[in-house]
Amino acid sequence: MTGILWIILVGFVAGIIARFLSPGPNNPQGFLLTTVLGIAGAFLATAIGQMIGHYGPNQGAGFITATIGAVLVLFIWNRLVARRVISDPGNRRFLDR
Repeated sequence: MTGILWIILVGFVAGIIARFLSPGPNNPQGFLLTTVLGIAGAFLATAIGQMIGHYGPNQGAGFITATIGAVLVLFIWNRLVARRVISDPGNRRFLDR
């Protein structure tokens, strides 16, 4: 149980730092999306780190690489919103249609 709480806490902090490092109008808002952003960044950083041999099969990304991964996830999010592949949750224009 404490492992899950630790993942949520690290994900939330990594998500906050990623949003601070990469500000923009299309950033996901709220506790839940910020936490998901950080956790997705940690998973992405772990996968890339294991592919290039930086982490072993049973190792996960650390806090710094989770934050870097969250910045990368946020960059991909912003690109998808800019290309209108996904709608901007903060923009009411898409909801009026």
